Amino acid sequence: MLQIRLIAEKLPATQGYRTMTRRPRLTTAMAQVRLAVRESLATAGLVADDLVLAAVSGGADSMALAAALAFEAQKVGIRAGAVIIEHGLQEATREVSAATARKLEALGLNPVVVREVTVGEVGGVEAAARQARYAGLAAQARAAGAKAVLLGHTLNDQAETVLLGLARGSGPRSVAGMEPETAAAGFAYLRPLLGIKRAQTEQFCLDAGIEFWVDPFNSDQKFARVRVREVALPVLEGALGPGVAEALARTAQLLREDLDLLDSQAQECFEKLVRRGPTSVVVSVSALAAQPLPISSRVIHSVVGIFGGAATKNHVDEVLQLVLNWHGQKELTLPSVRVVRHGDDLTFKSAKTLRPGAC
Repeated sequence: MLQIRLIAEKLPATQGYRTMTRRPRLTTAMAQVRLAVRESLATAGLVADDLVLAAVSGGADSMALAAALAFEAQKVGIRAGAVIIEHGLQEATREVSAATARKLEALGLNPVVVREVTVGEVGGVEAAARQARYAGLAAQARAAGAKAVLLGHTLNDQAETVLLGLARGSGPRSVAGMEPETAAAGFAYLRPLLGIKRAQTEQFCLDAGIEFWVDPFNSDQKFARVRVREVALPVLEGALGPGVAEALARTAQLLREDLDLLDSQAQECFEKLVRRGPTSVVVSVSALAAQPLPISSRVIHSVVGIFGGAATKNHVDEVLQLVLNWHGQKELTLPSVRVVRHGDDLTFKSAKTLRPGAC
């Protein structure tokens, strides 16, 4: 506790630990967060003796998540641990990480690991930190043999994600927000708190007597997400009335359901239409043209992915011109793949071999 108090003394009130008075009774906020975690564990099919890790930053969302996990996991015999990612971007975070680890151990979580990562420069600080964080979480999950990593994203985070997706015009999947469960190699990411508001996690910590850290980066408006949180959403609430965050999160859920159906239909179409060769992939033009555009676009996107490419909307549209607006165009060159049409065959070839007519 001494270390936590030292941190609180060194940092302004908006940037340090908030110390809460413990209330032993079960409150509404505590019950809501625990129920969300309980349902997430059950939906994911986790059973006794499985290891689950909570990703914890020390903030209210992740501390409430970790405390709820410790309580719920013990009831069903699941082993519950935690991983703290130390980005090294702020002087205070090394001390915060150590203090948070001690608090998590006091909650009964085991193992508790502080994992240091190196944040690159590609895409800006936000994107680089996120990439490093997920790489660190994945590495720790695999090293520990964890079946799942729980993330503390809340309904507010979901609303912010939807608005950012809309503003960037990056497609319906980004507007659909974060999934409650995302498969990874060997484990799954779970987001139990997508239906829980940030105020509820803070109230959980208040009610349970749990100290949490307020990261100064979370109020730094040089970050787009912070501007959405502190400027855009309040303006929308002021203009449209309360409930905007809930409406955005609900829209994301409805859109995810539609997109999941389209993705499933596109996968069935892909399996029927795509013919793989040793170094090329062939798709029937007439069969592809007969599909609804959302399906044919997804099939093309998946085919390009076979060659290691990440097809943008512009790339998909260019390929669709060979399908729907054919007038003898020459071979199309995209990142990692070349596309050429001969009669009813649309052939995708590796871009590594650029000899005309080569497979």
